[in-house]
Amino acid sequence: MQKRIESLDVYRGFVMFLMMAEVWHLGKVSEALPGNSLWSFLAFNQDHVPWVGCSLHDMIQPSFSFLVGAALPFSILSRIKKGETKNKMWLHTLKRSLILILLGVFLRSMWKEMTYWTFEDTLSQIGLGYVFLFFLGFKNNKWVLGSFLGIVFLYWLAFMIYPLPGADFDYNLAGISKDWEHNLSGISAHFNKNTNLAWAFDRWFLNLFPRENTFQNNGGGYATLSFIPTLATMILGLMAGNLIKAKPGVEILIRKFLIYAAVLIITALIVHFSGICPIVKRIWTPAWVLFSGGICFLFLAIFTWLVDWKEITKPFFWLKIIGMNSIAAYVFAHTIDAFIKRSFEIHLGTNYAQFLGMPFETLVSGSLILLVEWLILSWMYKKGIFIRI
Repeated sequence: MQKRIESLDVYRGFVMFLMMAEVWHLGKVSEALPGNSLWSFLAFNQDHVPWVGCSLHDMIQPSFSFLVGAALPFSILSRIKKGETKNKMWLHTLKRSLILILLGVFLRSMWKEMTYWTFEDTLSQIGLGYVFLFFLGFKNNKWVLGSFLGIVFLYWLAFMIYPLPGADFDYNLAGISKDWEHNLSGISAHFNKNTNLAWAFDRWFLNLFPRENTFQNNGGGYATLSFIPTLATMILGLMAGNLIKAKPGVEILIRKFLIYAAVLIITALIVHFSGICPIVKRIWTPAWVLFSGGICFLFLAIFTWLVDWKEITKPFFWLKIIGMNSIAAYVFAHTIDAFIKRSFEIHLGTNYAQFLGMPFETLVSGSLILLVEWLILSWMYKKGIFIRI
């Protein structure tokens, strides 16, 4: 039986925990304690930056996407050992892609009056690019690297070709003001919020689906076409997976991860500060692919060093439990949080989370929600129940 790569499970669990921990609402704690630098720092890193830049929270989606790519070589190897034909594997891939896309739509439609057809959810973005990723899973390193470079460059070029807003452009369509503080100038303006190629595509594409109101813009600036550079992030993960699969030795592996991290991050900073392409997570700019991909390699190097080399596993076992059931954890975080919170209010009273004081109410209630969700995942782990798509 193929041995699992524990560092990948722990890294995945860490990422899923960051997402699940949104129930702490650290921003509310920070607001209740104005001037406290620690809580301001924690609140910043539990939210997305307005446009340019990066917080720890911004690394959740690229890490999850990166790890999908990293796991693919081992998934393919496992299926080959089971005697599956390539046709059967392709059928499974197409099915998985469709389920991921629709699951993302389902989760975005929660609490809506009708199906909310939008495709910027993490699962939908992965599903849209997964078929091509699987195709690359059988190709050599030249194919993989060439595809990555081609996607990054051509996506940047496509944004450059799309014209900037004219003098008579109605910024109400974009949902921002002309002088919005985060608007960029020069060629970086091609990546401004809701005035770019991806926004224009969604104003056509998303209105092909039945909806309550005509789609004008996404309030966060997110876009369907981001699945293309997200695919590039998954390809970086595929490169990491191929490196692990080659079994060069843990020390050499960590060194290679650090080299990849340094090259990607430095390149991203160069193209960002030179004005060629800004680092923007919300529309997954090519510079964001490079920067976040470098951070992913850095995280992977750290977890590989701790878990696979130093064999420090017990302190991370709780993260491994989350990481081995990441789809379940993802769905829990989007569906049962409110139910658990309401259950505590019914049985313990509406003030149950105030015993540490009002500023920490969401921290207490969120911790209890996280505990319940982890206990469910722990029970699933012990019973051998793992949600796979």
